[in-house]
Amino acid sequence: MKEAARAAGFREVGIARAEPLDPGPLDRMLSRGAEADMAWLRTQREVRLDPARLLPGARSVLALAVPHAADPGDPGQGRAAVARYARGRDYHTVLKRKLKVLLEALRSRDPALRTFSSVDAGPVMEKAWAQRAGIGWVGKNGCLITPSWGSWVLLAAVLLDRELERDAPHPDRCGDCSACMPACPTGAIPEPGLVDARRCISFQTIERRGSVPPDVADRIGSWGFGCDDCQTACPWNRGKGAESDPELRPVRHASLDLQELLHLSPDDYRARFYGTALARAGHAGLVRNGVLVAGSRRDASLEADLRRLRGSDLPGVAEAAAWALSRLDGGDR
Repeated sequence: MKEAARAAGFREVGIARAEPLDPGPLDRMLSRGAEADMAWLRTQREVRLDPARLLPGARSVLALAVPHAADPGDPGQGRAAVARYARGRDYHTVLKRKLKVLLEALRSRDPALRTFSSVDAGPVMEKAWAQRAGIGWVGKNGCLITPSWGSWVLLAAVLLDRELERDAPHPDRCGDCSACMPACPTGAIPEPGLVDARRCISFQTIERRGSVPPDVADRIGSWGFGCDDCQTACPWNRGKGAESDPELRPVRHASLDLQELLHLSPDDYRARFYGTALARAGHAGLVRNGVLVAGSRRDASLEADLRRLRGSDLPGVAEAAAWALSRLDGGDR
């Protein structure tokens, strides 16, 4: 199994027993309403916690990871920053292709093998399984941290109906360090391991549809898609991120031109962002994010565009433009 996974391009591989997960971390988040608009975390609770509900007869979980590049880069004047994982090809497509190669190899040796595979979009707790399988541990910022790559990794998992020799769970190595918590611009990590999506810039700029709360917008800084601040502060990430899976190296969208975002049409959105992780925000979301960054950076050169967008019918854009104008010298106050 591990040889086949590495041959398919996965750099970290571990095996865990397929048994129900501890519901504590998920239930703590749900009890606080910290899942925000991600209703699927609540409706899929039982399925997420018990792999047998996804694959009857599941015996083992194969946890997998690949590193991605993490050059911080400065977005520069008039540009919005993009989270490091999203600067290359869409990782869903890349990892799914590797999974296809892996599963074909496994079934060539075991045609009766039954599996369920997931890359982020399925009801599988990839981080929890990665820790159980010994790949790394879930840090205080909610990210999976590995000794070799830090948290600059992307995860996948495969449930199998075969009994395999399992790896020991990875110990927590955060210790007394809590550097990630105060590094969050919006205070979205109120307790170790609890990330409140309602205040998280990554959630608000990627998953949120409609308007972004003003208290988050006030601290969005340069982030036009995602946010890496809690990971940048993590000591385990120092000196990491130079090595990347070849298919995940940044090829475009290291940052986004604000003026282009404020003029982004549906056709431009499809042409530029389909096939990338940035498509997840949607056309309206990317325009809204550009407006928020323009306001956060008080970019007076974009005032005319912001006034135009105050009349936009795109979800959340008019509200963002009104907020941004209130931040500009000479804007509405």
